[in-house]
Amino acid sequence: MEHNEKKAKKQQNPLDDFGAQVEKFASRTAESIKKVVDKALSARNTVLTIRVNDESNHKLNMLVEAGLFKSRSESAAFFIEEGIKRQSHLFKKISGKLKEMEELKKDLKSIAVEEIGKMSADKEKKASSGRKAKPKNAVKKTAKEKAD
Repeated sequence: MEHNEKKAKKQQNPLDDFGAQVEKFASRTAESIKKVVDKALSARNTVLTIRVNDESNHKLNMLVEAGLFKSRSESAAFFIEEGIKRQSHLFKKISGKLKEMEELKKDLKSIAVEEIGKMSADKEKKASSGRKAKPKNAVKKTAKEKAD
């Protein structure tokens, strides 16, 4: 029996070793991920309130339970940032179009200011010319009225 026990221990040792190696690898991987996450989350300074569906909420909770994040908020912030990074080409296009829109807004404002200025000048011109000229329906004063 002693021989069988020794044989069983020898068989368990390789499995135990393998299990220990897997455990170490998982631990190192989790630590590496945690470092990346901590670095990514260190610059958070804006608070957002968001709604997520049940599946997303469940997955965020899983990450917290696995110890990768301290909270659902941290995990959501991490994935938002990662999503933005992965869509950087989209944000570059949007940024370019927004700059074009700003230029168009400036042009429109300039046109509006110019047109309003012209309208004001025309209005002033009409008002000042109206003070100098007599209205067409003005009644002539008689000599007696002029004397008074």
